[in-house]
Amino acid sequence: MAVSWRSWLANEGVKHLCLLIWLSMNVLLFWKTFLLYNQGPEYHYLHQMLGLGLCLSRASASVLNLNCSLILLPMCRILLAFLRGSQKVPSRRTRRLLDKSRTFHITCGVTICIFSGVHVAAHLVNALNFSVNYSEDFVELNAARYRNEDPRKLLFTTVPGLTGVCMVVVLFLMITASTYAIRVSNYDIFWYTHNLFFVFYMLLMLHVSGGLLKYQTNLDTHPPGCINLNRTSSQNISLPEYFSEHFHEPFPEEFSKPEEFTQNTFVKICMEEPRFQANFPQTWLWISGPLCLYCAERLYRYIRSNKPVTIISVISHPSDVMEIRMVKENFKARPGQYIILHCPSVSALENHPFTLTMCPTETKATFGVHLKIVGDWTERFRDLLLPPSSQDSEILPFIQSRNYPKDDWKPYKLRRLYFIWVCRDIQSFRWFADLLCMLHNKFWQENRPDYVNIQLYLSQTDGIQPLDNRLTVGAVVEENSCRWFEQKFPRGRKTVGVFCCGPNSLSKTLHKLSNQNNSYGTRFEYNKESFS
Repeated sequence: MAVSWRSWLANEGVKHLCLLIWLSMNVLLFWKTFLLYNQGPEYHYLHQMLGLGLCLSRASASVLNLNCSLILLPMCRILLAFLRGSQKVPSRRTRRLLDKSRTFHITCGVTICIFSGVHVAAHLVNALNFSVNYSEDFVELNAARYRNEDPRKLLFTTVPGLTGVCMVVVLFLMITASTYAIRVSNYDIFWYTHNLFFVFYMLLMLHVSGGLLKYQTNLDTHPPGCINLNRTSSQNISLPEYFSEHFHEPFPEEFSKPEEFTQNTFVKICMEEPRFQANFPQTWLWISGPLCLYCAERLYRYIRSNKPVTIISVISHPSDVMEIRMVKENFKARPGQYIILHCPSVSALENHPFTLTMCPTETKATFGVHLKIVGDWTERFRDLLLPPSSQDSEILPFIQSRNYPKDDWKPYKLRRLYFIWVCRDIQSFRWFADLLCMLHNKFWQENRPDYVNIQLYLSQTDGIQPLDNRLTVGAVVEENSCRWFEQKFPRGRKTVGVFCCGPNSLSKTLHKLSNQNNSYGTRFEYNKESFS
């Protein structure tokens, strides 16, 4: 089925525009820096010594500066939540783009890895060229102490070399621990190694302070490539005069006089020796702002997290699901938001986001989350709250009323909610069934029974027969989704929001379906649950 341009622009347009801007910035920085070090007169002598390695190392460093500054911004969660929730960003498409912050963080990380490889390879060539092309005329420009010095000494005895090696090690640990297999098997390894980025940035600031690469400062009095005649000033003289004064060998036979060889040709003559100075470390200008912003946010998170949270109820549900209900002073949240749980008794630094399944209102301060016991952190958290003898029981009992508060639904423009839930086995429905029944009864009390339409899909049959028309057994998600949308959204319904919370395979399928043409003329705006 062909792609619908209306749906594609709604779901992908702004994202691809931002990606194009980001790519353009990287290409422009790389090319501009490459040309500067390749053709710039201030780097003439340094380029003669190092060659192409100089251009590649500095061009890749510019790209690294940009991405090392941008990679921190998607991790400023409080800032993103402020922009998303306070209507500071009026466009709905732009607000949805903020949910892609984690993807942008990963994109910047991959770019840092690639150009770090280019940067390291170029500097290995530079270290060799510093040793082989040692210049006795411009001693100040040399990084090596003598000709043919072991290049490994430049890597392990200089500040840029040693910090560069350490950064490569730290970056390698962060990359390997960020793979999907390690994150799933042991999230602690991923979390602790990812916090090494503080070490990475400290090493980066030291790395740029070495001053090995230098540029010429006296271009006016010593033009690059000029001829030194041991005079006190620079002047223009003709080549015949220069040849007659300084060359006593016979001229080539085809030229009887020097004037016939270089008529009207001039060469720049200078006396003053070139002066060199180390480059100003521009990396500080790139990363200082985002780094300070991120550190300030981490400090704010730490201060805010010190406010006590009271757990009033812990409920164990089937299928290894645990529900936690809590109370915190002055805590406010809206439906669809998530909270970050941090338990020092489980892990000193590790924390995890969970979507709120119960939000505080004006009449009740209780909020709650449901946790699927998957991974070592949730297992330790469950063992801390629910001892083994208390499984399948509610502890810290809390007397709760079955009266449903009259939440204010007027600010929401939602006309109807279609809840589609796909599970592998029927036991997975049990832990959430009570909450769905509460929601269903609530809308019946408010005389809105058709506001929520619930459809349940069971992917494994095992001889199960559906007892309700809401349960479909052995359904194929792609085919049923198409037919279901055809029936539920007739021609004339302009925009339908699709919100997916599930595995990536299901998300990719729904994302693809949302971008396709449909016979009912509806634009589907696709949204994926994102803890960013």
